[in-house]
Amino acid sequence: MSDPQITLYRLQACPYCERVVRKLKQYDLDYESRFVEPMHSDRNAVARLTGKRSVPAIRDEATGVTMSESGNIVEYLDNTYGEGGAAGGA
Repeated sequence: MSDPQITLYRLQACPYCERVVRKLKQYDLDYESRFVEPMHSDRNAVARLTGKRSVPAIRDEATGVTMSESGNIVEYLDNTYGEGGAAGGA
């Protein structure tokens, strides 16, 4: 089996991160979790990826999309992998 196309950058016990996890599970999407530093100023990997240090953040290799903010990510997953999305309903 190949590596997951989606990488989720997250914190342990973060409700916003869990919101994204629930959506990924809803669409049965394979993803890799990367837990980041709890200290905001130490999240250099996320800053290099998105230009921000906030989590959650995702990188979707299938579409080339990188983004942060749970609301934006959930909307992206709905639009991309939901029933009306380009990858959904297949």
